[in-house]
Amino acid sequence: MPIIDMKLDDLRKYQGINPKPQDFDEYWATALEEMRAVDPQLELVKAEFQVPGVECYHLYFTGVKGARIHAKYVRPAAPGPHPAVLLFHGYTGNSGDWIEKLSFASLGYSVIAMDCRGQGGRSEDVGGTPGNTFHGHIIRGLDSDPQNLLFRHIFLDTAQLAGIVMDLPEVDSKRVGVTGWSQGGGLTLACASLEPRVKLAAPVYPFLSDYRRVWEMDLDKNAYEELRTYFRLFDPQHEKEEGVFAKLGYIDVHHLASRIEATVLMGTGLMDEICPPSTQFAAYNAIKAPKSMEIFPDFGHEGLPGMSDKIVQFLLGL
Repeated sequence: MPIIDMKLDDLRKYQGINPKPQDFDEYWATALEEMRAVDPQLELVKAEFQVPGVECYHLYFTGVKGARIHAKYVRPAAPGPHPAVLLFHGYTGNSGDWIEKLSFASLGYSVIAMDCRGQGGRSEDVGGTPGNTFHGHIIRGLDSDPQNLLFRHIFLDTAQLAGIVMDLPEVDSKRVGVTGWSQGGGLTLACASLEPRVKLAAPVYPFLSDYRRVWEMDLDKNAYEELRTYFRLFDPQHEKEEGVFAKLGYIDVHHLASRIEATVLMGTGLMDEICPPSTQFAAYNAIKAPKSMEIFPDFGHEGLPGMSDKIVQFLLGL
């Protein structure tokens, strides 16, 4: 079998190398306290897209730093309470078309798909940090206080949205799951880490994990290219290298994963050159909750045959 990373036996034992800040737990405790203090000012706006049997809404709420966050919300027309599934999209993308939510809605699930702030959807990026703002969300805020890291805010948006959904009268708060691919997989792990009431989590080849490993493999390109861009533009002789990776540790999902209480199903392709398998295993191996992994030896960062069907079957356990 071709190998671009470690052998599978080594992947199953790998713990990650990106440093974890000493005040990591305090950092996220403070962040969650800030999030809980925000008045979300929830707003539901009936969407222009409607089909029989479901109701479609634009859902807006206020996140940390005052940003208005948008999600597409599709719920069964039949009375609840319903189980709910949160969907998170890939890097720079958006919440997708309404029709993509109908498969879950047809099974009696409420479905919520969030637009990440500053990316391809309707959510607001309030800014306020120096440096790159285009295809640079990992490094956004890196030269500022760690409280200003953009992915800190996006991670909190996922957890805040999960809490909002759990409080909706038509949703069964004990039957909420999360899923996504690539960035969506990383956000799935972040959401389940920061909102312990999430019951099931299905990440596929998660992004945003073990940054230093990506850099040492010389795979800081494509989705991780901004790591290389940062050093080339702002630290060309790597004088700040240790501090850079230490600060990135605050938004590294492999450090958050040990907090997950949800049951986890992960999908991974061993030929993934976008999110290297070792970085995915670093997060998976940190999970202490019940978990399983579907492995695709010959596949990379692409469609994994049958994985979507496995996720649906898994989420039927809500």
